[in-house]
Amino acid sequence: MSRDLNEAVLVVGYRGMVGSAIVRRLRDLGYQNVLTVGREDLDLLDQQAVKAYFNAHQIDQVYLAAAKVGGIHANNTYPADFIYDNLMIQANVIEAAHRVGVQKLLFLGSSCIYPKHAEQPMTEQALLTGTLEPTNEPYAIAKIAGIKLCESYNRQHGRDYRSVMPTNLYGPHDNYHPDNSHVIPALLRRFHDAVQQGTEEVVIWGSGQPMREFLHVDDMAAASVHVMELDADIYQANTQPMLSHINVGTGIDCTIRELAETIAKVTGFAGTLTFDASKPDGAPRKLMDVSRLRSMGWEASIDLETGLANAYEWFVTHRQAVRG
Repeated sequence: MSRDLNEAVLVVGYRGMVGSAIVRRLRDLGYQNVLTVGREDLDLLDQQAVKAYFNAHQIDQVYLAAAKVGGIHANNTYPADFIYDNLMIQANVIEAAHRVGVQKLLFLGSSCIYPKHAEQPMTEQALLTGTLEPTNEPYAIAKIAGIKLCESYNRQHGRDYRSVMPTNLYGPHDNYHPDNSHVIPALLRRFHDAVQQGTEEVVIWGSGQPMREFLHVDDMAAASVHVMELDADIYQANTQPMLSHINVGTGIDCTIRELAETIAKVTGFAGTLTFDASKPDGAPRKLMDVSRLRSMGWEASIDLETGLANAYEWFVTHRQAVRG
């Protein structure tokens, strides 16, 4: 492992769920020079502004955690925003990093890069082997472009730009918007409100049978730093020039029903769970193959119930200020 605690490390998107977790992880490990910049000071969609920022700062490493994200409703409603914003953020940051000589960069993608009907569990080799899920295709294409940007700068310019693809993430600083959030924050909020209002029933979209994998964001941060710190020869021995991304997950999934039952337990909801089978289920299963990451010496440590309890505690503490 290669770790220089005095290097200047820029976390782009540090206020988001993943970025803030990476900042916490870096500081816990003793990194002395963690750089952060907010959108009020730097518009990542402005190429010239991004270039100027990189020119003005001495930067040794970059974690690219900034992205426009959202659930199915948001992806369906704003497809142009999702593909344009993410393409521009990635291109601007990666190009600017290269131009000032940043040798190490970690790009954070998403499991939605894989085909809708990819064989389960999904291996890194499944990329570009089939049709994407239509509801988030623009976002997925942008993330695939980010992977290929990193690979291309590596091939052409000898950079060491790496990519990690997380499964479904949750935890502190998640988005709890009633329309634009993902399943865990949406359910945590719904169950919390039901408890507060004395509601005896919570209705959940779908049959409850689809299986999903969930990773606490602190585990994601730990995996990200682990991958970034791997010596180049170890990383390259476990990847390929045109297949360099790494899956990050637990390797364990559960049904949506099981997830809802665990959230009910964590939030103290004692009423009835009703599943509305008239609503879409989505893919029957989405599970990541994480054997490549395990071979590199890392695996998740936070179990689902513990992680949900942590996420719920954060939500309750920050209820008034939380997004949504």
